[in-house]
Amino acid sequence: MSGKIGDAISDQDAKTIKIKGRVVVMKKNVLAFNDFNSSFVDTFDELVGTRVCFQLIGSQHPDPSGSKGKLGSPAYLEDWIATITVINPGESAFDITFDWDEAHGVPGAFVIKNFYDSEFYLKTLTLLDVPGNGDIQFICNSWVYPVDKYTMDRVFFSNNTYLPSETPGPLIGYREEELANLRGSGTGMRLEWDRVYDYDFYNDLGDPDRNIKTARPVLGGSTEFPYPRRGRTGRPPTQTDPATESRLPRFVLDIYVPRDESFGHLKESDFLYFGLRALVQFLLPAFEAIFDSTPNEFDTFDDVLKLYEGGFKLPEGPLLDNIRKNIPPELLNELIRIDAQGFAKFPMPAVIKEDLTAWRTDEEFAREMLAGMNPVSIALLREYPPKSKLNVEVYGNQDSSITKFHIHNQLDGLTVDEAMETNRLFILDHHDALMPYLSRINASTKTIYATRTLLFLQNDGTLKPLVIELSLPHPEGDEYGAINKVYTPAAEGTVEGSIWQLAKAYVAVNDQGVHQLVSHWLNTHASIEPFIIATNRHLSVLHPVHRLLHPHFRDTMNLNASGRQILANAGGIIELTMFPGKYSMEMSSAVYKSWVFPEQALPADLIKRGMAIEDCNSPHGLRLLIEDYPYANDGLDIWSAIKTWVTEYCNLYYKTDDMVQNDNELQRWWTEVREVGHGDKKNEGWWPKMQTCQELIDSCTIIIWVASALHAAINFGQYEYAGYIPNRPTLSRRPMPEPDTPEYEELKTDPDGVFLKTITPQLTTLLDMATIEILATHPTDEVYLGQRDNPDWTKDTEALEAFERFNKKLEDVAKNIDDRNKDGKNKNRNGLVKIPYTLLYPTSEPGRTGKGIPNSISM
Repeated sequence: MSGKIGDAISDQDAKTIKIKGRVVVMKKNVLAFNDFNSSFVDTFDELVGTRVCFQLIGSQHPDPSGSKGKLGSPAYLEDWIATITVINPGESAFDITFDWDEAHGVPGAFVIKNFYDSEFYLKTLTLLDVPGNGDIQFICNSWVYPVDKYTMDRVFFSNNTYLPSETPGPLIGYREEELANLRGSGTGMRLEWDRVYDYDFYNDLGDPDRNIKTARPVLGGSTEFPYPRRGRTGRPPTQTDPATESRLPRFVLDIYVPRDESFGHLKESDFLYFGLRALVQFLLPAFEAIFDSTPNEFDTFDDVLKLYEGGFKLPEGPLLDNIRKNIPPELLNELIRIDAQGFAKFPMPAVIKEDLTAWRTDEEFAREMLAGMNPVSIALLREYPPKSKLNVEVYGNQDSSITKFHIHNQLDGLTVDEAMETNRLFILDHHDALMPYLSRINASTKTIYATRTLLFLQNDGTLKPLVIELSLPHPEGDEYGAINKVYTPAAEGTVEGSIWQLAKAYVAVNDQGVHQLVSHWLNTHASIEPFIIATNRHLSVLHPVHRLLHPHFRDTMNLNASGRQILANAGGIIELTMFPGKYSMEMSSAVYKSWVFPEQALPADLIKRGMAIEDCNSPHGLRLLIEDYPYANDGLDIWSAIKTWVTEYCNLYYKTDDMVQNDNELQRWWTEVREVGHGDKKNEGWWPKMQTCQELIDSCTIIIWVASALHAAINFGQYEYAGYIPNRPTLSRRPMPEPDTPEYEELKTDPDGVFLKTITPQLTTLLDMATIEILATHPTDEVYLGQRDNPDWTKDTEALEAFERFNKKLEDVAKNIDDRNKDGKNKNRNGLVKIPYTLLYPTSEPGRTGKGIPNSISM
């Protein structure tokens, strides 16, 4: 007998050995800000004894009574280990000893039964010095509820990685049962302890029972309103509309998501959860109270600066007392800095920190299209003048009215044709996406234009805005086409210069709405959720692709659920602050009609927008048409690092295309992503068919890119640029002043006042600033690209080595970013506002830093 578990052992030779283990758990009230009512006790003493039972499962010899691996004898937690230095704050470790029959083979999984009366968070089980196998790691990271909450045993697997066909026979049944449990029955209302991943439409945005004005169309499941699917809660329908799911009360964020998708890794990670709730429940009423007796306008730019320098006074009384009482001090100090006198102020946004007026320049206006918070909308101008793709029968003639005359003298001596031929003309086009909604939006108190902005690439690599076109629907009906007005740059200090500043503001309003609703919400948050659901339903935790993708899904479902509850819902923060108002989510649905999964790859996106062309002699196989395009420069480095890592990792497990085709879990996963998760796109021919290793690599690279780097580039610069609302206004409320009108005369005498009365008012500004500051803040427990929250996430040495190479490559990318920002010839990387481009810098410190790529859409 060799003494190594796993060797062939006859029953008569088998013996029972003792295997020591260590269990790491986390107290429930460590994982929530104010969960002081938790029934979980302040010590772990009561866990010791027979309250928590562990049984190891052998991975090599099935039980004679069935095909599953043999269960070992029950084992229970022993002494609390208080001296282990590796334990993080809030975690505690226990000894455990297993009596293990060597005839069962190497332990490959375990069953846990919680006979306690409350749940707890199980982080890891480590079997120590298993004969012939060393330490065996089980990475759990899961809530374990009392046994009476489950219909099936909770099973956890070791950090071995197996394709379905390579899974040890005794573990196959457990693997399949666990996936079946995660898929659920598809019926009933989900409860807190459920671990079921299922799909639903976006039918939870409206509240028709409250008011007909708060009814919203169902997004998803129709050609009129297609949309990605979201996680199903199973709440009952409203009484008014059976197609609409009933909503929770306004201030409640305890929306069902599978329990392990909920926030609460460390105390600080709940900043978003409680921050959003505090914003809606306490701060919004306080903001409203401020303006009950004062005009809801900024009169001067100095009034805006007071939000940062002097602060604003919250009214004394029960409302302020309620804020101080109910918002945890650590959150209050970060969310809104309220001093003892009740003055609150925001941090100074980076866009005005170095220069108070540089944001108003044409140079900065153009630079932010390449290096700001929405650098994914600018495109090469391919035809002059620009033409619309809207249906002529419905919307009439929507082509541009810009002529060569408008720009011919601004092209550094080139003709328009020469500028087109040399790829020097670019466009920020928000016309077709917005025009179908303008009549309805402008029926309220807003005046929104659909905009086209043309820009010229100058010899120094910077862009110069040439012309802005503002368009409105024809007053006699959409079918009569657009009414276009064209504006060109003019000298500052003139009325024409003030008109030009307003034209840029209308463009910024468009771009801010498209950024938030399309670039940010639709293209990252909403589009990723179906992949999360399908992965958990069909890819076992033992599956290599699950291990690859799972870190990039952390917190996203919970964040999206909170977003649907108080951000994207009827009357929510997005509708209150963004120009489309009640049509916000519907407008993003219209854009989803043209969403194409392969085009979410950065190289494909750049080529589609004409910002790059294929060139095998250039780095990354692309040549950028704007050499100094910070988002693309840094993004391509990140993209290449991700793709190299994914390629190396996938090649460890899939040696041939046949292995991809014969992987039943992988094929079911991909089929469900296409046909259910993105079911409104299931008949599109562009979906990868998942028949080759390359298709698997490409698809996983896109998923990781979108969930990590793309979201970081779109999200974490929000406060630095839009925290100063004149730079990125969210609303426009007045039309462009016309000659011979009182508004035009006012513009001559008080251009700043007219500008501020046109854009977002005070109350909306405060609400918007408070929201984006929360969203742009990194929690202290953030896990960044190239990192894992546990170094033992896999047992495969080759995978760990490949991951280490990935991490080293990201360190090189960080150095390249620093070098680019220091290089004076790269004028687009800092600009006149002196903000270095760091949105794709891989790591960050906690807080609002304007850099760092989290693994997932976690904020």
